Amino acid sequence: MLRWTAGVTRLDRISNDAIRERSGVAPIVNKMRETRLRWYGHTLRAKNDSVRKICLNLDVPGKRARGRPMQRWLDTMHEDLKVVNIHPDQAFNREKWRQHIRKADPAYKRDKR
Repeated sequence: MLRWTAGVTRLDRISNDAIRERSGVAPIVNKMRETRLRWYGHTLRAKNDSVRKICLNLDVPGKRARGRPMQRWLDTMHEDLKVVNIHPDQAFNREKWRQHIRKADPAYKRDKR
């Protein structure tokens, strides 16, 4: 979609990273990380008896299937927290949390709610 918007074809031999940088669009991985961290902060600030907070630390009994262990959501969150260099305790300060996690898209200032 971005390639089409920029009017560039594969025959022009311009990388997607170069097109993304030229147009000022953040990589989708960073946007996904931002969305996950926004939801994680929302969940951490919830009341302790809310369903989403209970499910966050839910331990499912039973054995895993053979093979490579499945990627768990909390494992992904811990990786995201390391990348952004933020501690989960900072989620209770919403402004600080937003400043740390909204690094992916430079256009967030115009999208303020």
